[in-house]
Amino acid sequence: MGGRGPVTALAPAGSPVTGSPLPRSRRIGWAWLGLVPFLAYLALFLLLPTILAVVTGFQDDRGAFTWDNVTALVDPVITATFWNSTWVSLLTAVIGAVIGALVCFAMLGLPETGAVRASVDAASGVLAQFGGVMLAFVMVATLGTQGVVTRFLAEAFGIDIFAQGAWIYSLPGLIPAYIVFQVPLMVITFMPALGALRPQWAEAHLTLGGTRAGFWLHVGLPVLAPSFLASFLLLFTNAFSSYATAAALASQGSSIVPLQIRTALTSETVLGRENLAGSLALGMIVVVAAAMVVYNLVQRRASRWHA
Repeated sequence: MGGRGPVTALAPAGSPVTGSPLPRSRRIGWAWLGLVPFLAYLALFLLLPTILAVVTGFQDDRGAFTWDNVTALVDPVITATFWNSTWVSLLTAVIGAVIGALVCFAMLGLPETGAVRASVDAASGVLAQFGGVMLAFVMVATLGTQGVVTRFLAEAFGIDIFAQGAWIYSLPGLIPAYIVFQVPLMVITFMPALGALRPQWAEAHLTLGGTRAGFWLHVGLPVLAPSFLASFLLLFTNAFSSYATAAALASQGSSIVPLQIRTALTSETVLGRENLAGSLALGMIVVVAAAMVVYNLVQRRASRWHA
């Protein structure tokens, strides 16, 4: 009928009401404040040291721009130091990765809530962070010239492990020391990848006529290879940048890059080359950054199997 306004249809009782949602005022959340301590930590102990290393690496003792510090990286002494750090890190990473992977494989058949599995996980979490003066003391007490193991081998079997010199206090002594924290770090990082292997894959492989050896060769190892490589790269960077254990155990000499940086900063015989430490740190940053870029690429590929 004429004169009536627009008719609005009423929705039946119980039916959902559709239409434009009511406008809501946008509020700025405060959850991001929880990141402030972490961001401050990154700025103070990662970003600021990196900037200082880059800047001072191109300055002389008066603050003027120079290439001398960077060109010093090709000095035979410096290149030998980088090589020492590289081969020690690679060797301990290989040993730590292989032993750690075997430990993870041994724990694979144990219940996750069992006492053995829980004990290994707890010990790995502690030993992965074990280093510095405490680790150096343990190495001296066990493998030192008068250590427990040294005396036992000499008295029981007549074996003198230091017949060629006290290697425990030099570059070779860093190898067993680094392995102490490399193996548990491998257990922590590789066990989740090994635990992600689904039993259904092995059952399907066996159902189709395959063998257990064939499963590991064609399924297990290819799936675990990216995670293993990623963990290996993490172990390499961990050893390459380690300082406290080497400084406490090998107090004399500068056989690896972190100790060479200490020498450049504290030496009383080589004056005016403090900024050489900046170029050495810059070289370490380049090596570690390259390894971590590869690590991220490999870890991205490995994460596809963990979904």
